[in-house]
Amino acid sequence: MKKAILILMLAALLVGTIGCSATSRFYRMNAKEFHQIDYGYTVNFAQVRNIKIGYIDTGVGDETLLLIHGLGSNAKGWSRNIPVLARNFRVIAVDLPGYGYSQKEDYPYGMQFYADVMVQMLDQLGIDKATWVGHSMGGQISIHAALKYPDRVDNLILIAPAGIEDFNDGEKDWFRKVAVPELTKDASIRQIDINLKRNFFDYPQGAEFMVSDRIQVKGASDFEDYAYAVSRNIHAMVDEPTSDKLGFITQPTLVIFGEQDGLIPNPYLHAGRSRDVGKIAERKIPGAKLVMVNHAGHFVQFEKDRVVNAAIIDFMYVN
Repeated sequence: MKKAILILMLAALLVGTIGCSATSRFYRMNAKEFHQIDYGYTVNFAQVRNIKIGYIDTGVGDETLLLIHGLGSNAKGWSRNIPVLARNFRVIAVDLPGYGYSQKEDYPYGMQFYADVMVQMLDQLGIDKATWVGHSMGGQISIHAALKYPDRVDNLILIAPAGIEDFNDGEKDWFRKVAVPELTKDASIRQIDINLKRNFFDYPQGAEFMVSDRIQVKGASDFEDYAYAVSRNIHAMVDEPTSDKLGFITQPTLVIFGEQDGLIPNPYLHAGRSRDVGKIAERKIPGAKLVMVNHAGHFVQFEKDRVVNAAIIDFMYVN
């Protein structure tokens, strides 16, 4: 019973694209490779170190927004933000190594690793500075980048960011023990539906692709490598905390949370509301602006895209 409760606790942290399986026959009939999923945009590729990285590059403007997805997700999760933001800015939405169109191997997955790779990708694209826009785990990566590469991060936009909520040593040890690839590989279609809906206050029309895409890639040739990446990322999120480093951020920072975020703070480990976590970020990050969005959950940029897009554009024009 204790193990079952722990697994449910971990599931509550995962972004909704994690965890589903059905019969092997179903997957064989519906399987797609990751690169066969339609993002609605041309996917470009950059070679960084030994890693092939997929990314969307669209829009025009003097300033660049680098969109970094969360745990288990991919660049398609920004599908309601890219078209609007691209009217005003150059928008690059990346698939992190281990996800989506990007290469999946035995890389040293971690928050610093991702920050380093993203900076090197920007080098290849000839981009000196960008505004880093990170959702969930992507927020924690962006915080690491802002601290390590302050000259490369123009502004910081953190959407339901990980890295603000603190975990004690016992909680971290538990994450390390239970975050194994099998959590992603072995589950049911019903479970993916449950996991997905935890990301929303009111499950929005148009979010179905998050389920269908995830089901289809269960049969992908590199699916096990994806499951490994997810597992290692969970370890890295607790092994490379940023909650004690927020006061060293120097960039103008916008923090956005859904009022009804069901994943932050962790509902099994910590009491409280997302507003509480947002207030911590507002207090600790010098000059940070906090925007709380009502009737929105963890995937606030999809559920309340108009509000989030407007907040980002307003913030960019002020800064």
